[in-house]
Amino acid sequence: MSFSGKYQLESQENFEPFMKAIGLSDELIQKGKDIKSISEIQETGDHFKVTITTGSKVMANEFTIGQETELETMTGEKVKGVVVRDGGKLKVSLKGVESVTEMMDPNTIVNTMTVGGIVYKRISKRM
Repeated sequence: MSFSGKYQLESQENFEPFMKAIGLSDELIQKGKDIKSISEIQETGDHFKVTITTGSKVMANEFTIGQETELETMTGEKVKGVVVRDGGKLKVSLKGVESVTEMMDPNTIVNTMTVGGIVYKRISKRM
């Protein structure tokens, strides 16, 4: 199943505890908790371009499966990582945060991020 498409955040679990754990300020957490971010994914073979727009903040990352690249994290920091494909899932570990993204069905994408036992789950629907 292709990840390509535009998705809007529908629901999320453990937003505040996760954001605190990765070091976001309370002010930014309060600003961001009710914003329905939009994710746009372009998949061409093993190359991906992912743009996430949350209010006025835009985070764009490009990567090729299995190749080290610099990725911007949710805190705005740029770190090196390798995205791997595991069956229908995309996985990456960045500074102690384990991220798994998968298509649940043709219109639903789920991203689960884990840090220190806190699991943050984002469910987005195709627009």
